[in-house]
Amino acid sequence: MSSPSRIVFEDFFPAMVEKLGTEGFMKELCNGFHLLVDEEKGVITFESLKKNLSMLGLQGMSDEEVMCMVREGDLDGDGALNEMEFCTLMFRLSPDLMENSKELLEEAMLNY
Repeated sequence: MSSPSRIVFEDFFPAMVEKLGTEGFMKELCNGFHLLVDEEKGVITFESLKKNLSMLGLQGMSDEEVMCMVREGDLDGDGALNEMEFCTLMFRLSPDLMENSKELLEEAMLNY
């Protein structure tokens, strides 16, 4: 059984892409990153994510679950999420987006 947050991502992100287009969706992902970022470090840390969980509707997450989320997205092993890692994690949480990621990337590159 999927966790509630996973269901939200699977249902919500494809609808956002359809409504906003690729460029608008990517802009919204970047806005999400900036809401969660540690202002001093410029990345999402365990502390900044924990502090902002209520904005995501996830205030009930344990420290272990928050740490797992950071580890899941931390591709370079620095213990935090930069903007690219955050966006990559969000795509990975949505199987529908992953399935269409090549088309979304091509569309984003054409609009860049």
